Amino acid sequence: MSHSDTIPLHPSSQSDIDEIENLINADVHSVSVLPARPPSPPRVSIPISHSPSPLPPYQKVPPSASPPPVVPAVPAAAAAPAGSSRIGISSDAFGSPPDTLTEPVWDTVKRDLARIVSNLKLVVFPNPYREDPGRALRDWDLWGPFFFIVFLGLTLSWSASAKKSEVFAVAFAILAAGAIILTLNVLLLGGHIIFFQSLSLLGYCLFPLAIGALICMLEGNVIIKIVVVSITLAWSCWAAYPFMSAAVNPRRKALALYPVFLMYISVAFFIIAID
Repeated sequence: MSHSDTIPLHPSSQSDIDEIENLINADVHSVSVLPARPPSPPRVSIPISHSPSPLPPYQKVPPSASPPPVVPAVPAAAAAPAGSSRIGISSDAFGSPPDTLTEPVWDTVKRDLARIVSNLKLVVFPNPYREDPGRALRDWDLWGPFFFIVFLGLTLSWSASAKKSEVFAVAFAILAAGAIILTLNVLLLGGHIIFFQSLSLLGYCLFPLAIGALICMLEGNVIIKIVVVSITLAWSCWAAYPFMSAAVNPRRKALALYPVFLMYISVAFFIIAID
């Protein structure tokens, strides 16, 4: 295509092109370089305080609440008074009881005898704990009552002139069955006592009658027998009265004591009548 073959532009298009060129040239000449931004001044460092920050108003502690005072520790030597020794915790008060399966037989016998003597003193003889049955016979046992019942039965059988074995069997059955029946009577009356504790108590109260039976076996005088048995009978009833009366309601005291006294009176007549 030759130069003469080019298509001329429309006058409006040519004017638009010229206007665009003028705008471009005007923008190039009007652009100015902005000055450089001055450096920012150095920042002031804020010191960090190690003190706790104040609490907001809704978390402030009231003035009445103050930290508990610190009590200085007192040395053990200064806390104990002069002349006092430090007492350790014994194994009898805390922890498991000592093993008695591997101890010698003689140690077991001595411990049981000591318990029988201690309970006998608490039940039969005057002491300050007689008004508190639960404390007087807290460590009850059945070895002492069993020994007194057997001893009383043997004494009556030795006092009999004939049928000694039958006398022993009858005496043992009456005493053992009587103690069980009297205990059930107290429990049915609403008594606050342990079954075996009541058996132990009634058995220990037979100690005076057992002593009276032994004296009557050695002395054949009827008058002496009556006097001795009367004293020992009153002694046994006196020993059983505070424990049995305290175990039941005061309104039912007579219902609990009457069978006990009746059994002891029967034993006393049995001691006098045996020959």
